[in-house]
Amino acid sequence: MAASSLLRSLTRRGCAGPGAFAYRHQQQQPWSPFSTTAAAAAAGTRDEAAKGFPGLGPTAKGEKARVVVLGTGWAGSRLMKDLDTKGYDVVCVAPRNHMVFTPLLASTCVGTLEFRSVAEPVVRIQPAVSKSPGSYFLLARCTGVDPDGHTIDCETVTDGEKDSLEPWKFKVAYDKLVFACGAEASTFGIHGVTDHAIFLREVHHAQEIRRRLLLNLMLSDVPGISEEEKRRLLHCVVVGGGPTGVEFSGELSDFIIRDVKQRYSHVKDYIHVTLIEANEILSSFDVRLRQYATNQLIKSGVRLVKGIVKDVQPNKIILDNGEEVPYGLLVWSTGVGASPFVKSLPFPKSPGGRIGVNEWLRVPSVQDVYAIGDCSGFLESTGKEVLPALAQVAERQGKYLASLLSHIMKAGGGHANSETEADLGRPFVYKHLGSMATVGRYKALVDLRQSKESRGISLAGFVSWFIWRSAYLTRVVSWRNRFYVAINWLTTLLFGRDISRI
Repeated sequence: MAASSLLRSLTRRGCAGPGAFAYRHQQQQPWSPFSTTAAAAAAGTRDEAAKGFPGLGPTAKGEKARVVVLGTGWAGSRLMKDLDTKGYDVVCVAPRNHMVFTPLLASTCVGTLEFRSVAEPVVRIQPAVSKSPGSYFLLARCTGVDPDGHTIDCETVTDGEKDSLEPWKFKVAYDKLVFACGAEASTFGIHGVTDHAIFLREVHHAQEIRRRLLLNLMLSDVPGISEEEKRRLLHCVVVGGGPTGVEFSGELSDFIIRDVKQRYSHVKDYIHVTLIEANEILSSFDVRLRQYATNQLIKSGVRLVKGIVKDVQPNKIILDNGEEVPYGLLVWSTGVGASPFVKSLPFPKSPGGRIGVNEWLRVPSVQDVYAIGDCSGFLESTGKEVLPALAQVAERQGKYLASLLSHIMKAGGGHANSETEADLGRPFVYKHLGSMATVGRYKALVDLRQSKESRGISLAGFVSWFIWRSAYLTRVVSWRNRFYVAINWLTTLLFGRDISRI
């Protein structure tokens, strides 16, 4: 029932069903993934529809070329925002219909910001997906790609539905395909991480952290809870000393000092935070800033532990030295790596398993395929290092590729297999603008060096915190969300954080 409803919806919006595929076939050259004759096309598409494979057919001559973007992260969102929709139709395929402003995600876990403040809907980033006849947003995952046929296989996302729906499968033909599907959290194959730890990469992760934290606070107040169990419930462990782990630890310690000790006075002496890192926290920052962050975290009550997690169990983790660390909340923030989907793609890979690209962010082994963001990396043959998985890298790659695709379209290469050997212009060059991180208590770090070895401005303290907030407020995508963020900050300052468990 749901599948047929979706098919009717796709057909109404131009996503061809069997009849439409047959009609398109009569109007243009055959589409090889289905058939080579009009009769075979009609029969073939009937079979495909029976198997759950309708979809968006190839663009016809005289129509706008279609750019298919896989993902709504920093790279994909910036690409869609800047893409020239007068020359291209854009189809976004992604399992979420919004972009997450990740630098402020940690603030939502403790109620400093509301969740909607860091989520930007795709239709606001690129209005064409809801207004233009040939542009769409499809809530789905890409499951496979046929570079020769210029098609991708997709299936709908129904996760979280009370009455779970069967995924609906379909195809999308593309003229240009852009992989911007990001990466996944690295677990290093450690047992129990995916079952018991919470990552901090999506809004639903922040929601789960907030619910778990507030639940443990309330449970610890229940009569009959032992001292040992109370300490375990209120022990928050963060694994990973990068910017995300440090910022979350700082926000959490600030939440404990300013809110928990006032509103949960019965358990204020039991709650504490432990940050576990194998090496040094904030290893990419200047050494002086690292030391400042260490001192501030310790002053805020965060316990810093140098060690490697060997095993994660339901109520405790085991370190390499045999120490057992009980926890009530475990947040895992140890960096990212290539996803199984990216690893399975039939393209050359860069070091680390990412999709290999050349200096123009193209996948050189196939026509009309590009990759940007955390899922991509320069091939060794380019002589360039793989860029770090940072928001500013992804955003700038999206901006560059939008400009490149506009140049290709104006040169007459917008449609599939029509790119010429014309000059593509300057290759992509990344220039690091610096790094920032907050450590709580109105303190932050600003490191404006272009690399570890270079010299530059490094600031710490309240001024840095003001710069951090100002910079990110201006980087929030829409004026609507900037207003939300500013109001949330003001509300928190005047009335404290919201501790409702919703």
